[in-house]
Formats: sequence, C-alpha cells, structure tokens
Amino acid sequence: MMGRTFRLVAFILGILASSLLAQQRPLTNADVIKMVKGGLPESVVISSIQSRSGKYNTSPDGLIALHTAGVTQGEMDAILASGKVPGTVAAPTSAAVTANPSAANAAANTAIHGHLPRVALIQGAASQPLPLEKTQLAQTKTKPSSMGSLAKDSVVTQGMQSGINTATTGAAMHMNSSVAGSSVQEAGNIFGGMMSHRKPSLTYVWGVPNPASTTILKTSAPTFSVDYSSTLGVNPDDFEPAIVKLTPAQNTCRIVGATQGKEDAQASPAADWQIYSSFLEERVAVNAQKVKSGNYKVSPASSLMPGEYAVVLRPISKTKKFSGGDVARGQGDGLLFDAVWSFQVSADAE
Repeated sequence: MMGRTFRLVAFILGILASSLLAQQRPLTNADVIKMVKGGLPESVVISSIQSRSGKYNTSPDGLIALHTAGVTQGEMDAILASGKVPGTVAAPTSAAVTANPSAANAAANTAIHGHLPRVALIQGAASQPLPLEKTQLAQTKTKPSSMGSLAKDSVVTQGMQSGINTATTGAAMHMNSSVAGSSVQEAGNIFGGMMSHRKPSLTYVWGVPNPASTTILKTSAPTFSVDYSSTLGVNPDDFEPAIVKLTPAQNTCRIVGATQGKEDAQASPAADWQIYSSFLEERVAVNAQKVKSGNYKVSPASSLMPGEYAVVLRPISKTKKFSGGDVARGQGDGLLFDAVWSFQVSADAE
C-alpha cells in the first residue's frame, strides 16, 4: 500500500516537474506558429512572447516562414524585440546574418512588407503611399439597419475605444499547451461568449480607430493605385478595390461596415462565413482600371463631398466564404477584407 502511494506521489511530482520545465523552456518559431494555428488572439501570443524567454530564428527565411504561417506583424515585432532581452537567442542561418543581424532583420521585414497590399495617391507623375490601417472588430446585438444607428451604439463605440478582446480559457486550452493556458488575459479586439452552447446571431462591426484620418486631401477627385498582387495566401482575382464612406462614431472611431454572424464566428477556422453577402457599408461609385491581376487604378466616378473615406478591398462574389479566424487575426483573405487606407476630403477641396 505504501509502495503504491509512493509511486502515485512520484508520478504526480513528475507531471508537475514536466509542466514546470515546459513553462521554463524558451519559446521557438514552432511554438508561436502553434499558438497562431490554435486560434489564440494576437494579444495573447504577444504576451507569451514578451513574458517568456525565446530561441527564435529571426533570419530572413525564418521571418518569412512565420509570416506565411499567419504570424502577424505585431507578433513578429515582439519576436524581434525579444532579441534585446537577456536569455533570448536568435538563430542565424549564415555568417553574414550573424555578423549583421540588424541588416538581416531589416531585409526580412522589407521582404514581408513587400507582400502586403499597398495603396498610393497618384499625383501627376508622383505618388504618395497611404498607411495601411488595422481595423478594429466589435460586436453588438443591434441589428445592422443603418450606419447611423451603429454609430450611436455605445457598445460598438466602447468596444472600438477600448480595443479589448476577452480570450477565454477554452480557446487557450484548445492549444493543449501550458504556454497557452498560462497566458489568458484581456487584450486586442472586443469578442465574447466563445464558450456559449447557444450561438445566436450578433452584429460584427468593422471600424477604424481615431475620429479622423491623418491623410487630408485637397482634391475631391483623387486617383489611387492599388496593388495586392503579391499578398500571400490569397487569390487576387477574388477581390477588387472599392471606396467607402466612413461614418464617425461619437468622436472615437469611424465605422467601415457591418454584418451579422454567429456568436462564435470569429473563432472558427472553417471558411464558411459569407461576410459580404449582406454587408452594410456606404460604397462609392468608382472607375476602376485593371492593370493586371491584383493591380488597379481607381478613382471616384464623381467628386467626393467633404468627409471621411477609405480605399478597401472587397470580394467580387458576394457569396465568397471567409474563415472567421482569418478575419479576426487579419491574415489570408481576412487581411484583404480588414485592410483600410483612410483619407479625409477637406472642406476646401477642389
């Protein structure tokens, strides 16, 4: 009897020791990819990177492999920043990388950014790049009847303003990882109810932080070049550029659009969400000239009134299906749908 008890205690101590060692083991590229593939929010992944020592491959090939796997720019920035923390080791792949890791990281970031969609304002023979902005995603029980009603919804504006995402224990433990289980916290976009057995329809609202764009145009008839031909993980022929009018909401954000979906839609990895089939937005009529696949010149069909606008990318087929997980994380098709290049047409625009 005593021997059996001793073996049981030893077994339990062994499990605890293994768990402790797993928590102390430095994170690797594979660990980050595992968290991403498991559907953890960006904020949770970044927190894990920042709170644990790491042994990462930050060579150009290593960073590009992370990007291809769906690791976001914010997560890669955290990996690169962790290289400055004692105990964190970057794994170079050549003597040149070892000799100049900063140059290697810069080259990798250049390569990664080269695959992101880009928009520029055409001004004669010159062009002015517009910054790619990351949309916030909020949810509310208010039906998407009009942009004005959503702009008045305090739940939406509070969600956009706080930018908080409640990552549930269940979502984290789905990773079957001690890292995931110990890293659950509040951060990111506003979501909730992942563990609910009932899946009622909610309204998902896309919004741009800040009440106004920093890009102010003095012309009411701008022309933009749009290039998403090299975006990883997407078929550029599935999308087309568009211009939408943004709706300012209680001096906190600008609403881009909204649609309905199941309560756990943003957590699903399956591509079964027809986001655009009944998407509410104020789309502006445009003239779009296709230069090549994923490369357009686009301009409004008529002069724009003063106000807030954005260049966006929209599926050509309204029945195109998206993975809610990709939309929530802004990767693959979700990256294109979430992408926003906002601008303001000034009151004295000509």
